[in-house]
Formats: sequence, C-alpha cells, structure tokens
Amino acid sequence: MPNALAAAQSPYLRQHADNPVDWLEWGESAFARARTEDKPILLSIGYSTCHWCHVMAHECFENAAIAAQLNQDFVAIKLDREERPDVDRVYMTYVQARTGSGGWPLNVWLTPELKPFFGGTYFPPDERHGRQSFPALLEAIADAWRDQRPALLGEAERVVASLRQHYKNRAASVADSGGPGSVPAESEAEAESVATSTPAVALPPLNEAAGDAFERGFMHLYESFDADKGGFGGAPKFPRAGNLEFLLRVAALQGGGATETGREAVKMTAHTLRRMVEGGLHDHLGGGFHRYSVDDAWFVPHFEKMLYDQAQIARQLLDTARATGDERLAWAARGVFDYMLRDLAHPAGGFFSAEDADSDRAPEAGGGHAEGAFYVWSKAEIDRVLPPPVAALVCSHFGIEAGGNVPAGLDPHGEFSGQNILKQVRPLAETAAALSLDIERAADHLGDAMERLRAVRTQRPRPHLDDKILAAWNGLALTALARAAVHPAACLADKRAFYLEAALRCARFIERELIDPGTNRLQRSWREGRSAIDGFAEDYACIIAGLLDLHQATLDPHWLKLAQKLQTSIDARFWDESEGGYFSAPAGTELILRLKDDYDGAEPTASSIALGNLVRLSVLTGEPAAAVSPALAPYRHQAERLAQGFRSQWSTAPHALPVMLCALADWLAEPAHVVLAGDPGDPAFTALASAVHGAPPLSAPLHLLTPDCAAWAAGMTPLGGRPTAYLCRDLTCQAPITAPEALRALLT
Repeated sequence: MPNALAAAQSPYLRQHADNPVDWLEWGESAFARARTEDKPILLSIGYSTCHWCHVMAHECFENAAIAAQLNQDFVAIKLDREERPDVDRVYMTYVQARTGSGGWPLNVWLTPELKPFFGGTYFPPDERHGRQSFPALLEAIADAWRDQRPALLGEAERVVASLRQHYKNRAASVADSGGPGSVPAESEAEAESVATSTPAVALPPLNEAAGDAFERGFMHLYESFDADKGGFGGAPKFPRAGNLEFLLRVAALQGGGATETGREAVKMTAHTLRRMVEGGLHDHLGGGFHRYSVDDAWFVPHFEKMLYDQAQIARQLLDTARATGDERLAWAARGVFDYMLRDLAHPAGGFFSAEDADSDRAPEAGGGHAEGAFYVWSKAEIDRVLPPPVAALVCSHFGIEAGGNVPAGLDPHGEFSGQNILKQVRPLAETAAALSLDIERAADHLGDAMERLRAVRTQRPRPHLDDKILAAWNGLALTALARAAVHPAACLADKRAFYLEAALRCARFIERELIDPGTNRLQRSWREGRSAIDGFAEDYACIIAGLLDLHQATLDPHWLKLAQKLQTSIDARFWDESEGGYFSAPAGTELILRLKDDYDGAEPTASSIALGNLVRLSVLTGEPAAAVSPALAPYRHQAERLAQGFRSQWSTAPHALPVMLCALADWLAEPAHVVLAGDPGDPAFTALASAVHGAPPLSAPLHLLTPDCAAWAAGMTPLGGRPTAYLCRDLTCQAPITAPEALRALLT
C-alpha cells in the first residue's frame, strides 16, 4: 500500500511512495508526530536522478525488515533537495563539518526540534567497505535515544552552537583548506555561510582589494590547471562553469590576447572545453553534457544530465568560440541547445530539471537496470547497425573496442563490461588518414553514422526524466537562450531567431506560472501546477538575470520592469540589513540556521548573481555612477553593500567566488553604454543592435539602452528619421552613428 508520498508533487518523493517505509513529507505534521510519539527523526535527502539515492532505496528502503525497524523507532521524512535547497544546505553543512565530506543521499538524525545529532551519506544494508550497516546503525541510534538521551540532546545543542561558530569562521576555514569540503559521491558539495562582519581594522580600498583577489583567483586556477587533460585538479572532474566565466572575464580585462595573462586565461578555458567536448562527458549523439567524470580525463561520466549544467556550459562554449574562432565549440553549444529544446523543454515553455544516469538495458544487452545503459555501445552492436567501412570509421574515431573501452578501475561495479563510451580519440583528419579516406568523405560518413546510431538509441528505454520545472534553473536557461539569440558565434540568423523564440516562451512561462502578479513573489517549482514552496534567493537572482539578458536581446521594456519588480521582492525577503548580502531562505522558516551561500559551485550563489544584477539595473535605469546618496542610486549602493558584506570571503578565498569576482569587476568598472534611438522593428535598428552584440568583450561591461530607460538619454533621438546609436563611455558620448560598420569599428 502506498505511503504518504503518493500524493507528493516531487518526482523524487513519488519514487519512494511504494516503499514499506512510512515516509512523511517535510513539514509541521511530521514534526508534530515526532514530538507526540517522542521519537527521533530520520531525514533522508536526495533527488530523483541521484544514482546512489537509487542504490540505497533499493537496498534499504525497499527492504521490509529494515523498513519495519525504521518505522518502529523513528519518524521518517523524505525530502527533495531540489525543492528545498535551504533545508539541504543546513544539514549538508552539518554532515560536512562532522565527516569532512558530503553528498547524496544525505541521511541525518534529528531531535523533534530539528537539531541534528548524527548523519552521513550512503549506508549499505550490511557492513562493507568499512561502512557500518544501516540496520546496525538504526539499532544503535534507537538504543542511544532510549538509554542515553541526555547525551544525544547535549550533542544536538553542541552541534547547533558549533555550526553557528563555524559560519562565523567560515571565510578563514575556506582559505586554509583551499576550498569548501571534499567532493562527494553525487555532486559538488556547496558550502554556505553567513557573511561575517567587516573586521575593525583599516582595510585597503575596495578596488585594490578586488584587484588583489582577481590576481590570486587567477593564480589559483593557473596553478591547479591540468595542462594535459584540461580542467582543474584531479579526479573526479566537474565542469565548474564559474571558473571558466572568471577566466573569460580576466581575458577581457587584459584586453583579450594583448597580455600573457589574457592569453593564458583564454588558453585554459579553450583547452578545458575542447577536452570536455572530446570526452565521454559529452553526449556525442544527443548533445549536452553529463554531470561529471569519475576520472581525470573527462572519459567515464556520471551519466545524469542537469539543466543547470547545460545552460552554463553552452554559454561558456559560445563565449570561448568567439574568443578563439574555434567553430567546434560553437557546434557543441548548438548541440546543447538542441538537447535542451528537444528533451528538456515543456511544451508550454519551461524546462525540466534533469535526466537520470540509470535506465533499463535492452533485452539483447542482458536486461536489468544500470548506469549509462542508454548511452553505451558494444562493438557488435555498432557492427550490426553500420556498414563495415563506416563501422570501422566510427570505431577508430571514438575508440570502440571489441572487449569494451572502460578500464576495470573505472568500472568498480562491472556495469560497463563489454561496453564502450564514445570518446573522440583523435581529430577526424587523423582518423581519415589512418583509414586512407578523404576528409570530406569521412565527415559525410561520420555524420550519417551518428544519425543512424541516434535513431537506434531512441528505441532504447530512456532514463527517468525529472519533469519538475525549477525557477532558478529556468533562469539560467533563459540567460543562455537570450544570450545565444544575439551571440555572433551562435550560428546563422535563423538559428538565433529560434533561440530568441525559445527564450521568450521560457520567460512567458515563468511570468505566467511562477510569479504572483499581485505580490511579485516567486514560487520555487512547477509540476502539473505551481508548487506551494516559496522561491528562494537563488530563484529570484537567476530569473532577474535571465530577464535582464532577455531585455538586452529584445530591448522590450516589459522584461526590465519585471526584473525591477522581482528585485524589490528579493530585497524585501532575503536582504541582510545588518551585514549585507542575501540569505538563501526568507525569515520565519523552521530552519535552525539561516544561511548565505559563499561558494560558486555547480551553480553560482544567489549573492554572486545578485551583485551582477544590481550593477546592470543601476546602469539600465540611468543611476548616476558618482551618486553619493542611496536615494539617487539605490541599486549601486546596494551593490556596494553586498560587495562589502562578502569582502572577507572573496578577499581571503577568491577562488571560492569566481562569479562574484566577475560581478565585482563590473561594479568597479566605468560602464559603456550604447543608446539606440528609433523604431525597434526597423531592420536598420536591428543592424545597429547586432553590431553591439557582435563586439568583442570589453574591459568594461557594454550595455544597450533605449532613450526611455534613463532620464539622461531622453534627448537622444533618431537622426533624419533613421535609427541612431549613441556610444557613451569614460563619461563621454561619441557623435551619433547611423551606420552599423562605423559603430562596429568604434567597438573593436
């Protein structure tokens, strides 16, 4: 008989609805039951595409004997970390502080007052690999709750006190350790903290401190860069997009290739992305990227696909393609968008969250459920699907072997035995030469072969789709699509128009389904209807950023005004008035701690994105850069307070906040404006806008405005009835321009 999760909106919770465990959803009714029955809580946190969550569910939560033990002694609560990232952050930080690492599934034991006293990640059904068995652990905790409760309660109080102290010292601990926590089994652990007060000592000016942080952040990446395989550090390797965004910003500040530092920044970014594109991390047939690679060469991935990775990596690919002229990177970016729009798009405009790593094997492959089953190939299958000469080309180009190409050391569970992960092992020209083929003919054969293999793959059982639509991740998708719509590396104009239409559909979905028009408050998610979970700071920040990018792509004032409304809401609900910065969750929740993110991990922090938003809002609304009064420049002053509030974090551990450093550089730079006057429907207006969008990255951010955006631009009008551009930078405006070529020349 299904448990209480059968009525849940979350796909992850529904996956556990048929467990014999008497699961409850996170909420007051579950807490009240724990108090009434005088039992501790087992809080089990995961998400629907989490491989090890599936493993523990099958081994433990589907086991009737273990479930009976759990039901007898505990109140069991299941929580989707993607629905309630605020709860996950609190207890993940506790487990990281207690054990030195974290990940999902996350299992934490709490008092009925929600204070943790024990926790960890995956627990097996029997003792193995040095891990205590889950049944033995349940018995020990139940005995301790009955016989040693004062000690457990004392431990819970000590834990909460130590966590508070931990946050106060967080910046120093991040600097000492080189980064927050260790890499867990399922994803990068994102450590969060409250911002610390500014030390009562003389500090260097903000621009000097930021310059020093930029230099040390760059040196950290330079010293940890893997010059052979790309990326930073060793296995496992994550596509931490914030690092690449930072390096591209460094290059822009250095004038691109004008300095050795600028050249190195572009080189590291391009080499990393090329190796990612060549490796098994990249889905060569369907487009898009998997979560991370278990090795240091981007070869054997953890096969789940997350929307937030696709959105961020696509942007870095396009920007690096523009910086290098490497069309292969632009091609890979278009593949990401193809995947998003084909497999993750809701017909109404939003984007689903993720696809699982696991799926059912086809009967001819042995059946059963395995990680990567949808993506891997046996050589026999390749030979069966393709004509012999073409099969030989594919096998040579992608490293396919008769016995499989995954070393045993990278396949501890034997799931890839006899199977191959597609990885480009050499440039196509070398493959063609080795097979005595003409390069054009080889390219045609390879393109046809990939179409055939893709068609065969579509007949396999697909991985589970997490079809909830998350606000923050859709904000990232909106940014990616809006930027691609005007990006010179994106492709032909018809492709860019296609991306713009997708961006508009996404924005309209967000406005219609996730924003309350009466209060301008966001909801966290949507699945067959709007959820009851209020949005978090990251949701507001990401959607505001996406709306600002859409405004820059369309110059439609509606999106700028909606961004301003949401900025008012995030300030009212999440702003820390005493110390600056944005709390992750609003006040008044059941959380034992209210935190701020201070690590740009798999996703940038809310405060990092918000700093960039405030800078752009300041410019786009015409705030005077030299204003000394918050009344005259509220966005700019808010940005300064945010930067100062996180100063101890970005100044002591700049590598932990690369996206915030980019926004800080934008705040400190004197912005450049191009005011476009005229009819937006006029092709000449579009040509001027395209000249702006096609300009190389400048050391100062370049913003597009129309005369109605800012009071100082109101007098800028079309010359002779023709659309006209007014370029203003370094506090000086150039003569009005009507020719796109002339504008392009001024911007290069």
